[in-house]
Amino acid sequence: MNFSIKEIISATMILFAVIDIIGSIPLVISLRKKVGHIQSEKATIVAAGIMIAFLFLGETLLKYLGVDVNSFAVAGALVLLILAMEMILGVDIIKNEEAKSASIVPIAFPLIAGAGTMTTLVSLRAEYEMANIIVAILINCFLVFTVLKSAAWLERKLGSSGLDILRKVFGIILLAIAVKLFSENVQQLFK
Repeated sequence: MNFSIKEIISATMILFAVIDIIGSIPLVISLRKKVGHIQSEKATIVAAGIMIAFLFLGETLLKYLGVDVNSFAVAGALVLLILAMEMILGVDIIKNEEAKSASIVPIAFPLIAGAGTMTTLVSLRAEYEMANIIVAILINCFLVFTVLKSAAWLERKLGSSGLDILRKVFGIILLAIAVKLFSENVQQLFK
């Protein structure tokens, strides 16, 4: 295993921007009001399991479907672009359905381990060592757990304008990541 602090930090930041748990605080608070207690531990463990399973099985699944990693990475870059535009512009392009139970659906899936996260994981495999991505997943799951446990407190401290600013900042970072991911992988498609 080749652990690299640079890769771990980079993968952690990419996943953090895609998962956007800070930007999801208003949704988490709304779900708590509707369904009551959200089991933060359960949601975090299920999301980690989904992400790690997809990290290992995603590429095999893609090969079975006849899609190479670079093509999936380009598609992932386009999904990240859409997510970034949602964050920056404050609009909903991708609609999420609300469920009656919130710990697994929609918190663990698709809020934490959704389409953008899955796409990002396969895309990261094209550039980073597997061990570094797993560490990045675990770091993000710890951050997600912390945010889920303290969502109401964070909302009070940051306020709605603070949450909006954070969401837009992470949107711009995610947009830059999408452009980089697209440009690096689209070249591989034409070689």
